[in-house]
Amino acid sequence: MSTSSTKFFRLSFVPVLPSPSPPKSRFGNIKFHEFTSISHTTHSSYGNFLYLWGSLVSVFMHISIPSGAISFDARGTAEVRVYVVYYPNAVRKPAGAARWPLSSEVEVVVTMDVPSSTINDSKVRISYYGQKGNAPIEGAWLYLTCVSSLAWSVFVPDPFVFPLQTKWTWGPNGQGAVLLVNCDKDSPGAKDMDSAYQYVESYADLQDMSLMILRIQGPEAIFAAYKLVLDVSESDVDKVRVFHASGNDSFAQYKHVLGSGKRSYVVDHDSRQENTFYVEGLAFPDADFSGLVSFSVTLLENVPDTPVFTDTVVFQVSPWIMTPNTLQPVEVFVCSIERDLESNEDFLEALSTLVRKANCKLTICPEVENRGDRWIQDEMEFGYIQAPHKTFPVVFDSPRDRGLRDFPFRRILGPDFGYVTRRPPKGHVSSLDSFGNLDVSPPVTVKGKEYPLGRILIGSSLPRSGGRKMTKAVRDFLYAQKVQPPLELYSDWLTVGHIDEFLSFVPAPDRKGFRLLLASPNACYKLLTEKQREGHGNAAQFAGEWWCLDTITIDEMLADETQRRDSEYVQSCIDWNRQTIKEELGLTEQDIIDIPQLFVLNNSRADAFFPDLVNMIVLGKHLGIPKPFGPIINQQCCLEENVRSLLEPLGLICTFIDDFFSYHTLLGEVHCGTNVLRKPFSFKWWNMIP
Repeated sequence: MSTSSTKFFRLSFVPVLPSPSPPKSRFGNIKFHEFTSISHTTHSSYGNFLYLWGSLVSVFMHISIPSGAISFDARGTAEVRVYVVYYPNAVRKPAGAARWPLSSEVEVVVTMDVPSSTINDSKVRISYYGQKGNAPIEGAWLYLTCVSSLAWSVFVPDPFVFPLQTKWTWGPNGQGAVLLVNCDKDSPGAKDMDSAYQYVESYADLQDMSLMILRIQGPEAIFAAYKLVLDVSESDVDKVRVFHASGNDSFAQYKHVLGSGKRSYVVDHDSRQENTFYVEGLAFPDADFSGLVSFSVTLLENVPDTPVFTDTVVFQVSPWIMTPNTLQPVEVFVCSIERDLESNEDFLEALSTLVRKANCKLTICPEVENRGDRWIQDEMEFGYIQAPHKTFPVVFDSPRDRGLRDFPFRRILGPDFGYVTRRPPKGHVSSLDSFGNLDVSPPVTVKGKEYPLGRILIGSSLPRSGGRKMTKAVRDFLYAQKVQPPLELYSDWLTVGHIDEFLSFVPAPDRKGFRLLLASPNACYKLLTEKQREGHGNAAQFAGEWWCLDTITIDEMLADETQRRDSEYVQSCIDWNRQTIKEELGLTEQDIIDIPQLFVLNNSRADAFFPDLVNMIVLGKHLGIPKPFGPIINQQCCLEENVRSLLEPLGLICTFIDDFFSYHTLLGEVHCGTNVLRKPFSFKWWNMIP
């Protein structure tokens, strides 16, 4: 600000929203008095000031006052609102003429509602009064030029209008812009994800970005002495990319101006009052990145570069969100294995029938692509990302990297289908890094805390046990998404070590909308004991199957002390998880169904004795369950009959699929050999409070 030889006031900014009512202030227990406006313009001294629409200018009246002055008044032209702020306990409001004492407890604040059409077209007059007389002994004028610069984007839940947000807030009443990671591949000829290229490839590419507009309202002459600079923080420069649209029809018009090493950009200000930018996300939230990205626009006085004001807008990168069994299935993925002794042709036929009943699409990965790797559940997990303007699925590729290692990137990545992966720095992975060891619960409420998108479940070792764990790179990624806070369970007691070997969720019409299924040796022994008491002790497991040479009767199973001890140990491991899940997901015993299952120990770790019933595929009300080949009683498998009695009252349809040779003998089951893409939640992630 420049003035005449005498300076009569000092200015500072306090962010507020312009309003016909008195502005909010930083002062605490204070009161406001609004002055009336003026129209004349004579002055004895003056100051020029560039005013940002939406700010509050504080005029401190006790600085450099004229000699003999003891009071003042203030008036503004029609576009300006002038208030006096005072502490009623320290200063009494004057009666009659609105002359206020020159005191440190009194302050004048100024707001403007309309951008200027010419320079210095709005004014504030300060008049100083002495002990005697009604005429002012001195006066000062503040000349204001109001400029509105407004950066906005697709906001949650409405378009970002005003004021600018320097913080991102969660919840149904939260505010902030949302950014998608541009991790799909919209151009068929591209070799990588769209985010790998520092240019706009197509209009579909633009749809994966968030719109940001910089509006400039004010006299053009201002920009002879000032410039606008858009910048991103150093910590975020590799997390985003910004393109400036020049206005023609070619893709070359989208100039890369920020991100990927570019920290700042001087906005070319021509006749346009609106500059359009497209913001592209490059990185998901992770251990070293909260997902928050800030952009600032600063008005600088040219010589020297002196900041006048800065506005900021904050984006939150969409988290990657998993989908539980209770969401509607869209597409089922499975591998084809054609080798004579390992063929899964019969399994594929049975699965195809089930998928048709569930009205889903079936995609079969041929052996030339899976290279003999049938465990498609272990290779990848489906989820999605979401902004108010767009949602698309994203496949999370596990670090296991066996025969299917290229399938997610080569076959699933494509237009509006994204890709993400995490790998440990040294490349070492264990069985627990496969995604059969990754699940997510349906929405739950725990002790009043809502988890509207459920909680991620990860199989791990017991605390301080030094056993196998999912690699830190993957666990850090999952924790960083925030919206589905992970829960680590104990799965290291299993040979393969995956949580899908002892739990699953199925939809239900009552209670919480689902049931948790837990494998249960106790439930199996209870069922076998009941059948023995009914006189069916000679009924045998695997009886009547041409391929089975070693059948075992109910009596023999109940008398086998080694298997009994194995089962007691397994039950203790499952019970540890049962208690943890009940506490962490807010479940009761009525929310849990025990599914009969026996395990045997091999080298101190457990394998399913017969096909693992909870390791199923869930397609709406249709369940594809491993066929257990249990004892036949009254021409029915007693294990199948028991499972039907537990699940069919929920409206579920049980289909038992023979996976014995194609999966079970290889230490996997139906769920391990399939994968399901599901519809997203109807709930919007930004409406929750992590």
